[in-house]
Amino acid sequence: MTKLQRPSLEILCHRLSLATITAAFLLGGLVSAEAAKTTLNLGMSVEPAGLDPTIAAPVAIGQVTWQNIFEGLVAINEGGKVVPQLAKSWTISPDGLTYTFKLQTGVQFHDGEAFNASTAKFAIDRARGAGSVNPQKRFFSTIAAIDTPDAETLVVHLSSPTGSLLYWLAWPSSVMVGPASAASDKTTPVGTGPFKFSAWAKGDHVDLVRNTDYWNKSVQVKLDKVRFRFIADPQAEAAALKAGDVDAFPEFAAPELMRSFDGDARLVTRIGNTELKVVAGMNNSRKPFDDKRVRRALMMALDRKTIIDGAWSSLGTAIGSHYTPNDPGYQDLTGVLPYDPQKAKALLAEAGYPNGFTFTIKTPQMSYAPRSAEIMQAMFADIGVTMDIEPSEFPAKWVQDVFSSRNYDMTIVAHAEPLDIDIYSRDPYYFNYNNAAFNGLMKKMQETTDPTVQNKLYGEAQAILAEDVPALYLFVMPKLGVWDKKLKGLWENEPIPSNVLSSVSWED
Repeated sequence: MTKLQRPSLEILCHRLSLATITAAFLLGGLVSAEAAKTTLNLGMSVEPAGLDPTIAAPVAIGQVTWQNIFEGLVAINEGGKVVPQLAKSWTISPDGLTYTFKLQTGVQFHDGEAFNASTAKFAIDRARGAGSVNPQKRFFSTIAAIDTPDAETLVVHLSSPTGSLLYWLAWPSSVMVGPASAASDKTTPVGTGPFKFSAWAKGDHVDLVRNTDYWNKSVQVKLDKVRFRFIADPQAEAAALKAGDVDAFPEFAAPELMRSFDGDARLVTRIGNTELKVVAGMNNSRKPFDDKRVRRALMMALDRKTIIDGAWSSLGTAIGSHYTPNDPGYQDLTGVLPYDPQKAKALLAEAGYPNGFTFTIKTPQMSYAPRSAEIMQAMFADIGVTMDIEPSEFPAKWVQDVFSSRNYDMTIVAHAEPLDIDIYSRDPYYFNYNNAAFNGLMKKMQETTDPTVQNKLYGEAQAILAEDVPALYLFVMPKLGVWDKKLKGLWENEPIPSNVLSSVSWED
């Protein structure tokens, strides 16, 4: 029995050794596979209604497509600076009326169509043409003509100096689109970027895949596939992160849940800067909001700190104008109309409303809006003003009722566009606000490219808005990010709404 058992034990040990070696190889393979991970599941709270940022305004479009699928002549980097992209260089004539762009060579759209001066001209002409529905059509209003002397040269002639032109050309609304694909970009976008559109399951996700023929060889794209998951409920967002169903939520929508990730060994939290200015816009052409005294009274009825504490878990920065502390020429004007209910009541009485009045605020469903509105409602009640809250589905109903038809008393929304203080000089715009002095400042802004002069003008413009109060200025929302700690390259700050993925990778 012993002689028979001994060989069996030796054979068994040999087999165990082989099994151990095999398991080690398998484990090593799994570790290597994990180290070489090239997929990303990224969460977003709002699903875009389309995927062409040149025909619609909602920022969710750019958060999926800008710098991923679509690129511009120039881009905005994480530091907020304008940098070359499809235009590798440019010169500006001394009178500021001619911009000559030298374009990258060998660039193709994802469908194989060549990008050159002719296609760039097509994209800009489409954005500025009579039939354009570009959400920022005004960006191109001073372009008088475009020449294409050769395939690598684009010459833009202006009717008047436009100091913000390069900055505007970096926005999602200014990306380059191809003549062959532009008409279908809303559902099947085709750009020149590092990722190609793959699929869209409405109500759930959009998939992108790496563009293996990407023209910019200096950019080493590490992700092969990206899935944008759309999850509107904050509790569901947190659960998906904790379960690993999504790898990242670069804009987590529930500040009250940020502490719930404390101690999670797999996840990190980040608080960065944004351009998200939460303002309660008023219809300045409708009584009683056509009276500046009423608008000023409503501003003094609001304690911004209490609103930030209650609506956004103390994670926000109070503002006194339509400007963020990140922006050039920023001035803290929160002290112009500080919280003072007694003065607010007196000003209402002076304006002819000693017993207050009743109005309705239309609130989109994003959590900051109804939360802020409920706190504002209580504060307005303290000065005898009754505010009814009416939910408004965003974007469709809100855009139709407020932005397009301007059929509202008051609304509340986070303006995400950077350096967009000029919206108060746009006609038409949903505030129905018109101030000749402010409009004059915005005109002067475009007549210079001198940063010192521009910052002075920005300061003067902020002061007018703080005094005139065409909207109630509440707070700047921070960028609340939650993601897997092995994920590198996501922007912690947000100079423009985006999810730039070309430099994102997994740590080995």
